Amino acid sequence: MSSEAILKFPPGFLWGTATSPTQVEGHIENEWTHFTAPDGGHCRIACDHYHRYPEDVDWMAQLGLNAYRFGLEWSRLQTAPFAPLNPAELARYVDLLDRLQAKGITPMVVLHHFSNPPWITAAGGWTNPATIPAFVDFVRQLVAALKDRVYLWNTFNEPDTYACVAYLLGGFPPQRKWKLGQFRKVISHMARAHVQASRIIRREGVVAGRKPEVGIAKNWTFFHAYHRFSPWDRLTALACHYTFNKFVLDAFLGGGRGRASTFIGLNYYGRVRFHHFRAMIPASGTPVKTLKDFGFVCDDMVERYPEGFGKILPYLHRKFHLPVYLTEHGAASNDEAFRERDLRGNLAALHRAMQAGVAVRGFFYWSLLDNFEWQFGYTKKFGLLAVDFSDPALPRSRKPLAGVYAEIARANGLRL
Repeated sequence: MSSEAILKFPPGFLWGTATSPTQVEGHIENEWTHFTAPDGGHCRIACDHYHRYPEDVDWMAQLGLNAYRFGLEWSRLQTAPFAPLNPAELARYVDLLDRLQAKGITPMVVLHHFSNPPWITAAGGWTNPATIPAFVDFVRQLVAALKDRVYLWNTFNEPDTYACVAYLLGGFPPQRKWKLGQFRKVISHMARAHVQASRIIRREGVVAGRKPEVGIAKNWTFFHAYHRFSPWDRLTALACHYTFNKFVLDAFLGGGRGRASTFIGLNYYGRVRFHHFRAMIPASGTPVKTLKDFGFVCDDMVERYPEGFGKILPYLHRKFHLPVYLTEHGAASNDEAFRERDLRGNLAALHRAMQAGVAVRGFFYWSLLDNFEWQFGYTKKFGLLAVDFSDPALPRSRKPLAGVYAEIARANGLRL
């Protein structure tokens, strides 16, 4: 293979995949346990990753991956504010980390991914400032227990999505709608918790001179008007950009708060265009035929927009001067040929941004497994591995895209 036939990524680049506890583990007790999606799906068994994680680690190794981003479920590890960590549940996560290490797979640990212990929910969740010290205590105990095994820490996954869907759109528990004040309060409290937790991680997570890395994972969506000269759609897009992108980034990384983080995690899927105030994406209920008639290229969730990498990555680089991990990117579709084209197009755009000077250290494909996709249940298929949810044994099988991604990971590059 000639050097011109492949886009090479830097030595040591992380090629990983990602999951979250509520979506894959099952046997969980948080505010999602009794939630039922419109398709009848729930997370009470999910993919049974709670028991099947040794098999799933073997799958990662078979695919040649060298990184795994996953969450530690707070409700498993503490039974009350400031309680000691549950030794049995901690031991399970330690075993997972040891199995990853044995396979040469670097862990990135997520500390909050859309779920809370029941005692946090009962006290008002993240609208209550008392959640901040409780979370910081949880982090302090985890760092003491896991610092020998973990150096990549992701405090919050998509705080913008969590606060928006829980308090503006009503899709996540507690399913409140248009509570803008509560949305802003949640973001403010999470941002304060992130800064405090990050300082603990950086101060107390050093092992043998190796400094830990810490950051949030920010979901970035481009919001545009379908017609450039539609003033109301442009205003709608601008309002969404300000609320979900600018306001959230400023809350976590603005001013002196930026010094608490050592990286930015970017979750990037695509864009939303508005037509007569309507979000033109499948996730908002716009029919696929309508989207095709408009010329949109979509998966089962949003419009795909690979060129967005060339806009958001340089922006983050200029504004914050921090390295970036692509903490999530993936496509939900049963069309594997589409998913391969989408992955190749997005990785090529990512590579161009890196060639232009943006420091990107890793890419985590969402997701390892088809799983419980929150308010959508099991209708959105993001996995590299299929899971047969009709079979009580929940067998995994490799999808074609898994082979494509494995080839990219092993070559540390994208074949043209």
